[in-house]
Amino acid sequence: MTADVGTPVRTRRRGGTVAFVLCGMTLLLASLSVAISVGAVAVPAGTVWGVFLNRLSLGFVEQTWSQGREAIVWDIRFPRALLAMMVGAGLALVGASLQAVTRNPLADPHLLGISSGGAFGAILALLHTGLFLGLLTVPLLAFAGALGATAIVLAVSRFADATSADRLVLAGVAVSFIVMAAANVLIFLGDPRATHTVVFWMLGGLGLAQWDQLIYPLVILVVCGAWLVSRSTVLNAMTVGDETASTLGIPVARFRLIVFVVGALITGVMVAFSGIIGFVGLMVPHVVRMIVGGDYRRVLPGSALVGAILLLWADIAARTVMAPEDMPIGIVTGLVGGVGFIWLLARKRTA
Repeated sequence: MTADVGTPVRTRRRGGTVAFVLCGMTLLLASLSVAISVGAVAVPAGTVWGVFLNRLSLGFVEQTWSQGREAIVWDIRFPRALLAMMVGAGLALVGASLQAVTRNPLADPHLLGISSGGAFGAILALLHTGLFLGLLTVPLLAFAGALGATAIVLAVSRFADATSADRLVLAGVAVSFIVMAAANVLIFLGDPRATHTVVFWMLGGLGLAQWDQLIYPLVILVVCGAWLVSRSTVLNAMTVGDETASTLGIPVARFRLIVFVVGALITGVMVAFSGIIGFVGLMVPHVVRMIVGGDYRRVLPGSALVGAILLLWADIAARTVMAPEDMPIGIVTGLVGGVGFIWLLARKRTA
């Protein structure tokens, strides 16, 4: 009797998940098309996908557009849109995972000072060391700074025996303030004429996206994202509590630290190529849980999908609101995310 009742429920859930994924993928492709089409120079959607197919088929598609438009679509907007998708997906995945292992609904990728470390590395490169490794200098030093900040958090947590969820969060907040103070010292000591180059990066931006650099965030997102999804059942247990997870044989403290390191790796790479972008990791998991429920087997892929869509539209807004000026994308995500989170709080209060 129980099996007869449970089977239709599982079937409905599976059908709802499939519908959500199909609708999400359709919206993602549509958003990608719009993101590449709009801008200071409008490009028809037919031309966008014509350029794409022409590149894939090595010239077998008849070219009816100018070389200038092809350069705009393929060399500038396509890598920018793909980077937006990867950054949005990565930050949302990390936010959802951190909210599970800390049982803190306000957890996001900036929780452990990861973004502060990335900012420190980028400021060091832009104002003090110079581009001694070429265009990869800023991303590499930002990534190194992000990993360094995470290592400091882990060292502090081990020194203070702060392995519980709440104390790890407090350690991360403390380290974040310290690292940002050090970053501000670098700004203060830097050349005042060059400080304007730091502002746009600290507020977030995707304008530096290039094809030859997309492989780095892609590999990290695929490898680390696959690991997180494979641990969905463990994350489900962590949301219940440390005691319950321990009774299931889960090494709670070690697993939490591993998730933090994986989250730092994802966030460090994304921040290295996009700057500091807030509210994506905080907001998206809440929205996804409202749609698909709390099972992390659905929350994680759903968060990646919604995060990619959200950041695509944030980038569209950043490029069009003040066109031809390119507004920092962090301003858009901060405004939309802040208003959206207030709405979520009000909705839960009245529920």
